[in-house]
Amino acid sequence: MGTEERIARPDQSNADWLRAVVDTAVDGVILIDAGGSILMFNPACECLFGYPADEVIGRNVKVLMPSSYRDAHDGYLHNYHTTGDRKIIGIGREVVGQRKDGSTFLMHLSVGETKRTGEESIFVGIVHDLTGRERVERELRESAARLRAVVDTAVDGVILIDSDGIILKFNPACESLFKYHADEVLGENVRMLMPEPYRSGHDGYIRNFLVTGEKKIIGIGREVLGRRKDGSTFPMDLSVGEAKQDGSSIFVGMIHDLTDRKRTEAQLMQAQKMEAVGQLSGGIAHDFNNLLTVIVGNAEHLAEQLAARGDLKRLADDICSAGERGAELTQRLLAFSRKQLLRPVETECSRLVESMHKLLRRTLREDIEISTHSDPALRQAFADPVQLESAILNLALNAQDAMASGGRLTISTANASLDAGDHNAHPDVGPGEYIVIAVTDTGCGMPKRVLERAFEPFFTTKEVGKGSGLGLSMVYGFVKQSNGHVTIYSEPGLGTTVRIYLPAVLAKTQSAPLAVEKEVVQSGSETVLVVEDDPFVRSYAVMSLESLGYKVISAVDGKEALQTLGVAPHIDLLFTDVVMPGGVNGWELAGLARNARPELRVLLTSGYALETLAANGHLRQGALILEKPYRKAELARLVREALAAAVPV
Repeated sequence: MGTEERIARPDQSNADWLRAVVDTAVDGVILIDAGGSILMFNPACECLFGYPADEVIGRNVKVLMPSSYRDAHDGYLHNYHTTGDRKIIGIGREVVGQRKDGSTFLMHLSVGETKRTGEESIFVGIVHDLTGRERVERELRESAARLRAVVDTAVDGVILIDSDGIILKFNPACESLFKYHADEVLGENVRMLMPEPYRSGHDGYIRNFLVTGEKKIIGIGREVLGRRKDGSTFPMDLSVGEAKQDGSSIFVGMIHDLTDRKRTEAQLMQAQKMEAVGQLSGGIAHDFNNLLTVIVGNAEHLAEQLAARGDLKRLADDICSAGERGAELTQRLLAFSRKQLLRPVETECSRLVESMHKLLRRTLREDIEISTHSDPALRQAFADPVQLESAILNLALNAQDAMASGGRLTISTANASLDAGDHNAHPDVGPGEYIVIAVTDTGCGMPKRVLERAFEPFFTTKEVGKGSGLGLSMVYGFVKQSNGHVTIYSEPGLGTTVRIYLPAVLAKTQSAPLAVEKEVVQSGSETVLVVEDDPFVRSYAVMSLESLGYKVISAVDGKEALQTLGVAPHIDLLFTDVVMPGGVNGWELAGLARNARPELRVLLTSGYALETLAANGHLRQGALILEKPYRKAELARLVREALAAAVPV
């Protein structure tokens, strides 16, 4: 029986127009009988599968299927005839077809069933080629993968939110900036990443933009504050762009961390402020001295003329005393502004410090213990001895105020070398040989906010009337005017060390300055665990040790160091700071580490004077300790010395 007879008997015209529809259809139309044999194969099928119709009619439809479908096809038909269970018939789904050349393509197959009374079922398959759609989808996937790679590897943060402020994308850079994992913020409102007042106003900004189009940040960009998971904030540059997705607005935020830039700007502003205040102070001091000359001179003359009037003479004397106090202040202002008259000479600092011992003993309270330490091979400094005495006295008085319940004041002198690394950190300090005078107390110490402003004129934490705020400013100005350098190292509860670096005088027998003989730097290949809470010092130590050939592991505190020691297979040397936050100091860390690894060598480092560490129980007999600031050559020498020790100390 012919195909047309099966489809359109007894109306021949019906068969003709049906044939026209099938032959001109864009999609493939295929007819199979109950056994799976192909009865009809329209031109669209010929194009899709690459077979002429006469090559497939009468053959099993499995010829058009890849092997994964082919083997199961007859089972599907048998199961359907037996149970009526439809897996594709009457449903339609995406499957894979196989062309004559063996290649495959994705297609959508819809299968319908028809039968005439008393006859077997005939199945009509409609085949729609999905190759074009698959190509577009593949291109979209590849494009999305490229975009995802760009976003995921971007140095700056990328965040995507919808029109309700809900976070849709949070790249790894954002995770580093805000300290949240992506799964903690996705689906949450972006307000959680904002401090006040940004948080309260955010939803209103979005609504206002969507209603009015007014841009306060979208499409513009500005500096704002971000809020980390721990509640701390950081400055950032935020640029926001708008895009459309399914008719709704989505917003892309680009976040650049400004922390380092702000820190550099603050340092520059501080330096400029100190310079500007210095210039202003110097000008005021000079003009004020002229006024004081007139005031004190006339008051003194009045006192002489009023010798017979005791009451009036006392008033004149009071004016003189006040004028003299004003003159002392102007002298300190001149010192800070580096405009005082200095008379630098070759000065034996050790002898100067020893000679001040009696003066300090008379000046300071009895509950202040005073000790001095000098390097026997100390060079001479080129400085004004009178002003140096004044500077040391100022530091001693400040130390006394910091030790309200008594304590120890230590003044030590030593030779020091500052190299190019120190010059890079402090551009106003030239590399070369210096004499360092360290004044250390065991007082209350200074918090970071006070430390940052310690050298500012008129800045003081003392009660009104108990300090002018010019003591450290005077020291700063004197040292800078002497082509030196001054540093403060302080920790609340431990004490403070102020170090004055003054240029050293080379041997008189030299007709010209000679280059310092370069010390042979010792290297190695051992593994060193560096433990240091200050990120800048830690980075410098790691860099120096790696350049010397060592393998370096770093930790930020004692707890992390102990964790590292627990998993690292081999560590030769523990190089740790003595005073650290986190509940485990350097000595405690060394003890715990030695319990686990008796063969471990230890090298300690500290910014405090050795005398202070010893007085506070942080220095033990035979311990190797490297004083900050240290040069690379000193680090190399002490590391080798520690590693070569026969018995760990």
